[in-house]
Amino acid sequence: MDSTNAVSAAVNSVNSNVEHLKQKLIDFSTDYGMQVVGAVIILIIGLLVARWVGKVLQGWLEKQHMEPPVRNLLVRVARLMVMAFTLVMALDRFGVPITTLVAGIGVAGVGIGLAMQGVLSNIVAGLTIIFTKPFRVGEYIELAGVHGQVRNIELFSTVLTHTDLSSVVIPNRKIVGEILHNYGVIRQLDLSVGVAYGTNPTEAIAVLQEILKSNPRVLTSPAPGVGISSLSDSSIVFAVKPWTALADFGPAGAELYQAIIERFRAQKIEIPFPQREVRMLGENS
Repeated sequence: MDSTNAVSAAVNSVNSNVEHLKQKLIDFSTDYGMQVVGAVIILIIGLLVARWVGKVLQGWLEKQHMEPPVRNLLVRVARLMVMAFTLVMALDRFGVPITTLVAGIGVAGVGIGLAMQGVLSNIVAGLTIIFTKPFRVGEYIELAGVHGQVRNIELFSTVLTHTDLSSVVIPNRKIVGEILHNYGVIRQLDLSVGVAYGTNPTEAIAVLQEILKSNPRVLTSPAPGVGISSLSDSSIVFAVKPWTALADFGPAGAELYQAIIERFRAQKIEIPFPQREVRMLGENS
């Protein structure tokens, strides 16, 4: 009998707790149901408005020919401002005091700022890059031991496309204050070829210039440079420095070297290899 009474008491206690929970949910729904529905509706409307504002602002900024990083930053800030205003309105529906909320956010912001100094330094560096414009999207740069074509400039990092088509992600704080080599949107090849000392230099230069003119990858402006760079032990060394677009930098070098070998052979211009003449001197018997 005692065990039966204990089980019955436990069941009654559970039923009582369930009924109490149901009553609490009913009371909450009665008191705050409309506030919850209103807050959800406000958040949905705010999200839609933020997207619309971002799209409209994006289209307007594109017509102003603004830099992509600056354009993306302004669009994101506009969306965040709309969402922040929407969140404040939603919290106001719940009766949250806005003044207290703002004060709490300020105190939390100080703590978060101290804990995220590295992230914030990247943001500040990103803003510096965006507004000072030491390089732009599409340009070829070299810094901090890496190089590549700038694919994207974000607040936290800059992404380069390497010549092997891999991506190089550089934190922005590693860029600001460092020595930067900006090649722009074209690059200059540094080729060299040696000819025998019996070759007419004027004729060799004319052949090299014809080869450069016949290659479609070589730019006519700036004009390519061709001339004698040094006099080595066994050859006259010519420097060949044409300009190409970034995408043609790699293929152009291989094509020009092949054309030089073929034309020099056809023109009977000798490309010598290092030679040594050894004489054995001995005493006369």
